[in-house]
Amino acid sequence: MFGWLSQHSDILSIFTTVGSIIIWLGFSQYLYTEMRRRRHPRLLINGGKRRDTHALCIISNMSDEPVMVEYLIAELETSQGRITQEISGTVVSLSNSQQGPLNANDFFHIGTFDRIIRHLADGEGIKMDGHRPEGNVRFRSLTVRLIGIYGPESLPFAAQRCFRLKQKESYCILSPATPDTPQFINRWQRHRVRKWIEEINNSSSSTLQGINR
Repeated sequence: MFGWLSQHSDILSIFTTVGSIIIWLGFSQYLYTEMRRRRHPRLLINGGKRRDTHALCIISNMSDEPVMVEYLIAELETSQGRITQEISGTVVSLSNSQQGPLNANDFFHIGTFDRIIRHLADGEGIKMDGHRPEGNVRFRSLTVRLIGIYGPESLPFAAQRCFRLKQKESYCILSPATPDTPQFINRWQRHRVRKWIEEINNSSSSTLQGINR
């Protein structure tokens, strides 16, 4: 046995070296992937414990650093078109949040989904009958979009989540359209977010009909 090892020591040394290189490459790739993941912002948009529109809309910062939320936009899809409004200016009245950055692993809520829907409907002159709009209008979905700055990065990023709305007799069912909150964090997506901001700033009305997905 020892004689065989002695005769093939060079080959064993090569295999050992190659194996060590593979292990270190795998470990380096893991560290690089983990570093990139930790550098990226991650905001979650969720409903509270309820499954109807009386649930709270909760914003959570799962990033490693604080996030400054600059714009908060809600988009209500109806049977007669979409209503899109920036509600950052009314976030204090809709929410229990405080001005300033959202710290890592912290969260706040912006009121109930029902209150947000009513805020958008009221802005378009849609009268409500309980949780339903009056007339022939039907609500289909509500999308909540946040635009913010993460750490020392100069380009803004966005997170948004769509919730389907299904009206029942005495309540409205709320169900997420995606299992997670999509993030707009790569360079191409962030340039798209900057265009959204330009449209917000150039809009003379709180209704931002020019914002598209």
